[in-house]
Amino acid sequence: MTIDLLLESAVDRQAIRASVAERGSLLVRGLGLRDAADAERVFRQLGELRDETEGFAARKRYAQGVYSASKWPPSQQMCMHHELSYALEPPSLMFFACLVAPMKGGATPVADAAAVLEALPPELVERFERLGWELIRNYNDDIGASLADAFGTDDRDTIERYCRTHEIRFEWQDGGTGGALRTWQRRLAIVPHPRTGRRCWFNQIACLSEWTIAPELREYLVEEYGADGLPFNTRFGNGDPIDAEVVRVINEVYEAHTTRERWEAGDLLVVDNIRTAHGREPFEGAREVVVALAE
Repeated sequence: MTIDLLLESAVDRQAIRASVAERGSLLVRGLGLRDAADAERVFRQLGELRDETEGFAARKRYAQGVYSASKWPPSQQMCMHHELSYALEPPSLMFFACLVAPMKGGATPVADAAAVLEALPPELVERFERLGWELIRNYNDDIGASLADAFGTDDRDTIERYCRTHEIRFEWQDGGTGGALRTWQRRLAIVPHPRTGRRCWFNQIACLSEWTIAPELREYLVEEYGADGLPFNTRFGNGDPIDAEVVRVINEVYEAHTTRERWEAGDLLVVDNIRTAHGREPFEGAREVVVALAE
């Protein structure tokens, strides 16, 4: 849903949050947001911002709790996902502010997680509900997010304490000399919405699968680092591999339930992170979107 506002209109926190609670996401047009400072002021009016930990792609930090969109190749689709669905405490809300709209593409599409769940094959839903899903990550100096990007530090003791506290199994891959780390975290694939109780397909099973990596890049990474050395991959919660067909089915269901609106400079998008998945479409030209995770 889109609401047009006059530039001088104040942000109505109660009305915006009520609309998001009802519909799952809301695009507010006409605020005229010009820079990260404008975005931050609006974000803080709407919710309590939180720092990002365990991010899977690097971001620029503008202020505490205020970031750039994930650094992802403009030519590549970022698959539908729920932000930090693999964290023990994922954010309830996502805020996006478009400062520079791309010449072509670059939308932030959204999809209703309850509708996606209902449309997925029942046998696949049953298996994921029974087993959950597992995310495997590899951190090193060559590929993917660095330890500092993900954990805010490269201090081993601090990282180990964080992993133990947040139910992340970990193993240093370098014999204690370098900074290569592998982690495993098992999470629920389906969760009840905290407000409505409605079951939602809430995960990054497809988005962080090896089968979403461009084939030529995946081939190179496997050759260079081995099948277990990819920057990220997903499995069933018991460790069984997820094949390409499963990922294809999930992404097709997402696409069937996706809506998209072209960005205009100054736009604000508010997303219920539990109920609504989001992504990023390929684009041409400059694109600047400021992001916050919030409660």
